[in-house]
Order: sequence, then C-alpha cells, then structure tokens
Amino acid sequence: MTPGEGQDIRRAGPVMGEGGALRAGHGPSSTPPSPMPPARDSSVVWHEVECGGYSADLPLWEELAGDAGRRVLDLGCGTGRVALHLARRGHRVTALDAEPAFIDMLEKRSGKLPVTAIEGDARAFDLGPEFDLVLAPMQLLQLFGSANERERCLCCVAAHLAPDGIAAFAIVEGIPDPVNGPPPLPDTREVDGWVYSSLPIEAGIDAGVLRARRLRQTVSPDGELSEELDEILLRMLDRPTLEREAEPAGLRPAGVRIVPPTADHVGSTVVLLRREP
Repeated sequence: MTPGEGQDIRRAGPVMGEGGALRAGHGPSSTPPSPMPPARDSSVVWHEVECGGYSADLPLWEELAGDAGRRVLDLGCGTGRVALHLARRGHRVTALDAEPAFIDMLEKRSGKLPVTAIEGDARAFDLGPEFDLVLAPMQLLQLFGSANERERCLCCVAAHLAPDGIAAFAIVEGIPDPVNGPPPLPDTREVDGWVYSSLPIEAGIDAGVLRARRLRQTVSPDGELSEELDEILLRMLDRPTLEREAEPAGLRPAGVRIVPPTADHVGSTVVLLRREP
C-alpha cells in the first residue's frame, strides 16, 4: 500500500480482541466487486466516501495555521480535504500525495485557490521552500511500515520547516472501549448513478498493528450489488515514541493537542514539533 492520507477511524460495532480474535460480528459475502463506472478511479471514489466527510480536525488545522497567508505543507493530502479548507481561508498550501489519481482530482478542484498539488512520497521529498506549518492528518505516520520510514519523513519535514514553524502529526494511540448503542451507519455516496457504501465492521490491535476493516458495497445503475472487504493497517505509535524518533531529525517537542472523538469517529492525538534553533 502506498501511503497517502489515512482514514478517519470510524467507531465499529464488533471489535477484535488482542491477537485478532473476533468478539462479535460476521464477514461479508464473497461476491466479487462489479466494474467501476467508466472514467472513474476506484481509489478516488472510495477515498471520498470514507474520508471526504470527516471534519472534526479542521478547526485545529485552521487554528495552527494562524493568520491568512501562511505557508502550509499538507502531507498525504488525499483529494484535498484539508488543503482546500485552508486555501479557502487564504493560506498558501502545498499538497503532497503519492497517489497520482488524488493529485489529479485535487488539481481539478483547486481552481484559482492558492494550492500547489505535487505527486511525491512523504518519506523522500525536496520541495525547496520552508513552511510555517507542516501537517500530517489522519494517521499518515502510522501507515509507514517501520520506525526508519517515519524517521525519513521527519527528516524531510525538519528540512522544510521555517525557524518559527510548527509540524503537527495526528496519531491514534489506541482503540477506545466499544460504545453501547445502535451499530454505526455506513458512509455512502452516489456518483453518476452508482451508489457506494462503506460500513465499518471491526477494529482491533494485532501484534502492534491496528487493523480497521470496512465492508464496501457497490450498487450499479442496474441494481447489481457487489461487496468486498477492505482493511487498513496502522502501526501503533504513541506520543513519547514519536517525540523520541523526531530528535535525530532536529525536531523538539512543542506540545500536544487533541482532536475530540465524535459520535461516529475516534479522536486523535496531535503531536506538535518545532525545529531546533
């Protein structure tokens, strides 16, 4: 999997216990996925279904960006959920993602907004300018497979951070206790007569990896239903570990902020870092 923007982790009904044993729930049918609509990229569609509506973190990014006109680097930008929000508020945003289809969609949407969309790897980039705010929303660092990959990203961030700038990394440090109540509703979207539905079905920690699974269903304009199981893997990471890994890159702790949980989504810890003087 190529790291791009992570996912907003929905609260799931069934929760996997330690070691991955299912405590409740059932898997999807084995119906093969049906063809996607012509000229539509499936990665873009599912990204927008599952991530596009998440907004709980936007007030924090806006606050950290500060006054209009600040230079912002959005790592793992996806199709522009955060980048476009900040650009509409007058910030100059450079948006980086490794997925070409995401960058293409962001370029189409940005219009005359001050957004520069760049295809690139968050673990190895050289953009030239320094930024007042570098942000990595939605667990980007936890998509990387090792501490070495995280450290490479942190070194790139340090090289692009202005002397008085700040870097902000959103992480999920664990899974909250299940919430009593009705099961979650699916995220849905209709595109060109096709209906897409993504339902969180289970989440749990297995050997230091958080596994979040969704049942993806597609209904064609002719009413044909198909299903597939999607799984996202996030390596477990906590604030002290991230701050320790940032030290060799010349980044020092600058506090922590919290994105609160919502009725449907878990919250995030946002670790703040500054460049060493």
